[in-house]
Amino acid sequence: MSWQTYVDEHLMCDIDGQGQHLAAAAIVGHDGSVWAQSTSFPELKGPEVTGIMSDFAEPGHLAPTGLFLGGTKYMVIQGEPGAVIRGKKGSGGITIKKTGQALVFGIYEEPVTPGQCNMVVERVEVLILEFSWVYCGSPVTFFGWGNSLPQPLHY
Repeated sequence: MSWQTYVDEHLMCDIDGQGQHLAAAAIVGHDGSVWAQSTSFPELKGPEVTGIMSDFAEPGHLAPTGLFLGGTKYMVIQGEPGAVIRGKKGSGGITIKKTGQALVFGIYEEPVTPGQCNMVVERVEVLILEFSWVYCGSPVTFFGWGNSLPQPLHY
């Protein structure tokens, strides 16, 4: 099982059986390296990842300037300091959940709601915590699973 499978099957899944999906999603290392992404995920720029990591370290860092992702600006809205950053742009937005080694990104557009995006992103974060995945280098290897990941949960 690869990181890409987790993006495809868990982040870009059919939400609540309604035929709705996130607009884009990714799992990215704290250093900005893309582990897996949907085809629609915007290209990350170095300063954008630096800004995101700074906001996790110092909550409120992005509030005055906004959150930028792929050159698109999102207004930072209430998140969970040090754990979740949420942004809004028009009728869509973004949720970024920080894990020990990665950032889990979910980008949504109507009719998907902010709550649905949060739920999907947090499910993947729970999988990472639940299985205590520990990044050991490249290629990705995990204690207890060799070069593979646990099978995905089906919702």
